[in-house]
Order: sequence, then C-alpha cells, then structure tokens
Amino acid sequence: MSVTTAERAPTRVVRTPRYDVTSRPFLVIWECTRACQLSCKHCRAEAQTDRNPGELSTAEAADLARQVAAFGQPRPLFIITGGDPFSRSDLGDIIRSAVDAGLPVAVSPSGTPSLTRENLAMIADAGATAISLSLDGATAAEHDGFRRVDGVYDWTLRGWRIARELGLKVQVNTTVSRHNLHSLPRIAELVAEYGAMTWSAFLLVPTGRGRDLDSLTPAEVEDVLNFVYDAGDYIAAKTTEGHHFRRVAIQRAILAEKGIDHVQALGLGPLYAELRAGLAARAFGGVRRHSRRPPMDVNAGRGFVFVSHLGTVHPSGFLPADAGNVRDLPLTEIYRDAELMRGLRDPDRLEGRCGQCEFRSVCGGSRSRAYAVTGDPFAAEPWCGYEPGSFPYQDEVAARLHG
Repeated sequence: MSVTTAERAPTRVVRTPRYDVTSRPFLVIWECTRACQLSCKHCRAEAQTDRNPGELSTAEAADLARQVAAFGQPRPLFIITGGDPFSRSDLGDIIRSAVDAGLPVAVSPSGTPSLTRENLAMIADAGATAISLSLDGATAAEHDGFRRVDGVYDWTLRGWRIARELGLKVQVNTTVSRHNLHSLPRIAELVAEYGAMTWSAFLLVPTGRGRDLDSLTPAEVEDVLNFVYDAGDYIAAKTTEGHHFRRVAIQRAILAEKGIDHVQALGLGPLYAELRAGLAARAFGGVRRHSRRPPMDVNAGRGFVFVSHLGTVHPSGFLPADAGNVRDLPLTEIYRDAELMRGLRDPDRLEGRCGQCEFRSVCGGSRSRAYAVTGDPFAAEPWCGYEPGSFPYQDEVAARLHG
C-alpha cells in the first residue's frame, strides 16, 4: 500500500517545551472570577451571577503576574479565564500589568452579550494577543442548549469574527459529549470557515456541573481521538484533557510509515467510521494543511498550573486539589516544590494501566479525570481503553519516545 503525502509522519509527532517543566510551566491559567451570566451544563466552576468578594484584587493580580514572570525566560503563557473575565471592570488594567511584566497574555471570555467589539478592542489595546472561544454545537439549538442560554451561538460567532478583524488570534474549544458527538465534522468545518489558530476538542472531566453528564466509553474516546487526528489534515487540531491523543499521534505516524490500515490495526469502531465519512464529505475549500500540528507534551502539574479566583493553586482547573495559595507563597515555589506537583511530574507514581503503559512518559492520561472519578490523581485514566504493550510495533514506539 502506498503512503500519500498527507499520511507521511511529521518530523515531530509530539512537541515538548524547550525547557525543563520541573522548573517552569508552559501555561499558567488564572481564573480571575467565577462570575458569569451563563449556566453551562459542564461548568467546572459552577459559575455564579455575582463576583466573590474574596477574588484577587487588581493589585494582587499584578503581583500574580510578577510571580509568573519570575519563572524566567521563556515566559509562560498567561491565560485569564473565568467565569467570564469581562465581569471584571479592571480586566484591561490586569492585562496591562501582565504585559508590563513581560508575559504573553490570552483571554478566555464567555459567549455572552459582553463579547462586544468595544470589549475585544479593549483587551487587544491592553496587550492581549489571543482569545479562546467555546463552540459546543454545529447549530444554535445544539450550542445554546448546552450553554442553557439562548443567543450564545450567535454572540460567539459574532465575537469570533470581530476578534479576527481586530488582529486577535482565536482558539476554538469544543466540549465533546453525547450532545454533539455526531456534529463534530460540521464543527470542524465551521472552524475552517471562520478561521482559527487552533481547534481543541475538550474531553469532558466529570467535575462541577459536568458530573451530571453521561460519560463516553473508552472505545468512543478512541474513535474521537482518531477523528481529531484526521481533522488535523485540514485545521490545527488538538485536545484538552485528552492526553492519550499523543499516544494516538505516535501510533498513527508509525502505521502510516508502514502503510498499514489504522482502522483495523487500532480496532476503531462505527463512531469513527461515521465521523471519518463526515469529515471526507466536507469541502474545507479543497485545501489540506502542509504540515500537521504536533500536540504539546504537558499535563496537570507538568508544564501546566492553575490559579483560582481565590489564589489557590491547583495542577489544573479540573483537578481542584490544593497545592498552596499565591497569597502565602510565591507561585514559583508552589509549582516547583509542592508535593502534589512533584508527584504529578513522576510517571512512576502512576497506577494501574497508566503505570504499566509504555506511553506513560508522553501521555500520563488525564490526571483530572482520574481524580474526578476515583479521588486519586495517580489512578488510571478512566476514559482510556488501551492495553499496555498491545501495539505491535514497540521498537518504533521506543524510537519515537526516546530517539
């Protein structure tokens, strides 16, 4: 079987930060508030209408930015999320403080009426370079039903268009759940039509309101991850809390090199067949990407850290175990020295199938989902069906991981 240009393995299948992630994170996400006018079915923060009086103040936010800058060069990306960051009237001042500290800044607003040209211009003028928006359905009914407020779909698309007109980069996040499983090809097409820096398929973590949503099966997750890999031929596609996507990327690259059918080799199911057919039916302007976007090897506490609206530090926003508070200790110290953080950076601490898996150093599974389901951040990834050692090309795997 011949291998097409689109199927050839990229030079780098998985990216790694250019520095030791034990000393500095790649991403710092700060939940500046939990105030939001939406009531989304999956909300991690269980967002409320009003702001909490205990939130970090403007001055404390500026101090947090200096703490992030203290990690050194290259500076971590500082992402301001919520709730809805536009709920804070001092958002522009906060962004300017972070930029003055030398940080690259992105903002993750909610799709509400606050997503106006005026507000988007304000954050751009303050120095933010990118935003992320959520698109959880291919239609207004599908998206608004998930967000539980009418009009969110239209506000999001309008804000997306305006952000690009203002020169802001846009990442689009899609929470993958049963409500939109069959719409994923159309959502990917919308991302291509409107234009985005990245599309991220977020595999639900059952925390906050998300505890009430039906889980995908491990087999369905494998089908979705392989679909996202295929979508990477047309758009810059990645996953959030789907760390086993990095295993899939390595598997698919090896199989493509050998000219082996991945469907049979990986035992993919009917959902994948449907999603793959849906992707093939989309025009995407007839254009394929020249190169695939390799996923980045970061995980909770390992290249990634989250600061809550109250200043508590967590390995991830979806893993709410407390590692300290920036009001008491510098973020640099918490990230580098907290026992929880150090443990999450040690693949030998992983338990069950994750601890036995040959991909554990580059995947590690979702520590957030393990914690949400079992209460143990080191437990096996509940949404992964891969049996360690079952991929037949172990020498090639070792070369990819250690070469």
